[in-house]
Amino acid sequence: MSRIGKQPVIIPSGIDVKLDGAVLKFKKGNVEKALDTKDLVNVKVENGEISFAPKGEDRQSKAFWGTFRSLANNIVIGLTKGYEKKLEINGVGYRAAVKGNVLELQLGFSHPINYEFSKDVSIAVEKNLITIKGDDKQVIGQIAAEIRGFRPPEPYKGKGVKYADEIIVRKAGKTAAK
Repeated sequence: MSRIGKQPVIIPSGIDVKLDGAVLKFKKGNVEKALDTKDLVNVKVENGEISFAPKGEDRQSKAFWGTFRSLANNIVIGLTKGYEKKLEINGVGYRAAVKGNVLELQLGFSHPINYEFSKDVSIAVEKNLITIKGDDKQVIGQIAAEIRGFRPPEPYKGKGVKYADEIIVRKAGKTAAK
């Protein structure tokens, strides 16, 4: 049984939430987000909180119950605080630079990698640290994963692009023959 689905999502001041059929619409200033529940869960918006309930007693209804509650909570957190991921570049000659809405990466290939990102995401580069900020958790995570995927860290020297809090388990290299 879902435990996270039982908890209501508290709506902070400054965010307007409206239920339009099966679609929850969130608005803060000129930023609008929508969550389509596809009528898989029961949703109530009242007293400054959003509560979710399963449509049926089957296992899938309860799974959707917790999932849609988490997605709504992620939207509320994204609109209030925002999300941030940090990537670290390790390696001789590896560097990154932002030019407009293009992240230019030099990761030891014969050519630079130009990664184009959308306007609602901001990417900043400071020395060997790439900071990705935005209000959509899924988009931020996807962009971070794609950038890391260009040159994942290797286990011998740790060269590549890794998350700032990621720990690379190192392997011992070859030992000299005696």
